[in-house]
Amino acid sequence: MMTEMAPTLALGLYLTGLVAAFGVRTWIHRARTGSTGFRGLSGAPGTAQWWGGVLFAVALVLGAAGPVLALTGTVTAPRLPEAVPWAGLVITVFGFLGVLASQAGMGSSWRIGVDATERTELVTTGAFAVVRNPIFTAMLTTLAGLMLMVPTVVSATAWLCLLLAVELQVRLVEEPYLLATHRQDYASYADRVGRFLPGLGRLHRTPHSERA
Repeated sequence: MMTEMAPTLALGLYLTGLVAAFGVRTWIHRARTGSTGFRGLSGAPGTAQWWGGVLFAVALVLGAAGPVLALTGTVTAPRLPEAVPWAGLVITVFGFLGVLASQAGMGSSWRIGVDATERTELVTTGAFAVVRNPIFTAMLTTLAGLMLMVPTVVSATAWLCLLLAVELQVRLVEEPYLLATHRQDYASYADRVGRFLPGLGRLHRTPHSERA
């Protein structure tokens, strides 16, 4: 029963999550700060930074396309035990809640993209005390759950595109910006807190960075 319902349920959850995480969050942020928080793509077209933004957009589109193509029969998902889509449902909901909680935890510092001329408060509390990029971790968790609900090549490609996108965005755009803006505060924070998973991807300080 759950296997037949999974594509419809996955699509409904995904669209609801997009509206909440981007539409509602943008509206709330603008009401509180006067800004949408949207800063657009970084880097010139064709650069690694630019591709990070493009892959992020592709991942969002493919995330919706997976269940749509399964519903229309264009792409066939293998029939797995009922426990698999149920597990995917739980993971998806957990991931979406993590996205919303992490966004709320950023307060007025929440942004989509980076403006190198702008200085925002460095957030290191709540979920950000566990990993440095909890929103991206939660988004990857969400798409992993959707991939279990609708296990097609399209859903898997969406997750892979998102993984590549956040790796490029964080390593080439956000971390250099935060190091340049917050210097030792961010260096110290990144030295003790993992990038996407606890303890993994820490930026270990060198003697040179200690003196900078």
